[in-house]
Amino acid sequence: MNHFDIAPGTARPRQAPLEVAPATFLIRAVTPSVGESWTNLNSMVIRAAEPIVVDTGMVTDREQWFEDVFSLVAPDDLRWIFVTHNDSDHSGNMVEALSRCPNATLVTSPGESFRSHASFGIAHERMRLVGNDEPFCVGDRMLRPVRPPVYDSPYTRGVFDELTRVYYASDAFCAPMPDHPVDWVSEIAPERWAEGSARFHHASLCPWLSLVDAAAFRAEVDRLARLEIDTILSAHSPAIGRESVPRALAQLASLPGSSTD
Repeated sequence: MNHFDIAPGTARPRQAPLEVAPATFLIRAVTPSVGESWTNLNSMVIRAAEPIVVDTGMVTDREQWFEDVFSLVAPDDLRWIFVTHNDSDHSGNMVEALSRCPNATLVTSPGESFRSHASFGIAHERMRLVGNDEPFCVGDRMLRPVRPPVYDSPYTRGVFDELTRVYYASDAFCAPMPDHPVDWVSEIAPERWAEGSARFHHASLCPWLSLVDAAAFRAEVDRLARLEIDTILSAHSPAIGRESVPRALAQLASLPGSSTD
């Protein structure tokens, strides 16, 4: 057994919501990955003046996902649902959440809105359309959709909280956990974090990285770095704290020249 393998039939661990910044929580499910170890399936809740949930998990985790979200914000109080893109591990409970949360509006991009309506039957009246880098207010803070440098959907948008300087990066910065779940990437040996992150990006998220111009890609990572992020949250990684952000950005910038063969 290598350091990424898990025994067949091993029960999925439980990870409770993790407060990563004031009033900001990572909602976590855990799943085994083929040939890998445990992988996060994350969402985020911000208890802003107008509470918001970012991504809605997978339908297979529906019961636990709603239990975790509603332990932090009541259904009637949730005002916004921001879905980074409509892949099933990000939008699995989107329709159900809109049904259970009558005062919530879906925040989405103009392009994704057509797919949300056609594929999920969400009325345009329940949507607020925001473009990339177009801030929107949730009562006591501004949130800004910011496309991450890597993605597997052209409509993907991360979201940056200008108050706490938390950036939810959707699929970017993905990395497996070791043979036991952890809260922060600082709990993973640096070489394992780097190896796992490169493998996930090249094999699962963005195999097109081998085709991109390294200098142009680094400019996109530098654009993200200029946000002066304190905490990075990925849908598929333990939380990345302030002390780990520079290394995370450097690892991401190095991906076009790396190989997992």
